[in-house]
Amino acid sequence: MQKKEKSFGIQMLSVQPDTKPKGCAGCNRKIKDRYLLKALDKYWHEDCLKCACCDCRLGEVGSTLYTKANLILCRRDYLRLFGVTGNCAACSKLIPAFEMVMRAKDNVYHLDCFACQLCNQSPDIT
Repeated sequence: MQKKEKSFGIQMLSVQPDTKPKGCAGCNRKIKDRYLLKALDKYWHEDCLKCACCDCRLGEVGSTLYTKANLILCRRDYLRLFGVTGNCAACSKLIPAFEMVMRAKDNVYHLDCFACQLCNQSPDIT
């Protein structure tokens, strides 16, 4: 049984001029910008909601963030740190969870390992 990812949605909201400014969960200052983000039931400046590893602005890379071990992460870093890896059916080496793969029935391959078993030629996948 695989564990589910701990993912949460990110909403971009317009700040209404007649509302009291909300406090940012990242820097604790009032949000006076035109837009704010809502994630994890908190409000954030767009610059304050960032991945703990790569520092990317999470509102720009998608509408989902991931949490584990008190970290807020983008999908790529979540998978890199906590993703389940498998083994390549051709070379038996581990495949990182974020790496592109080829699948054939129940088998998973590195892109470089995916080839015909008769002629050893790789398909043109570009």
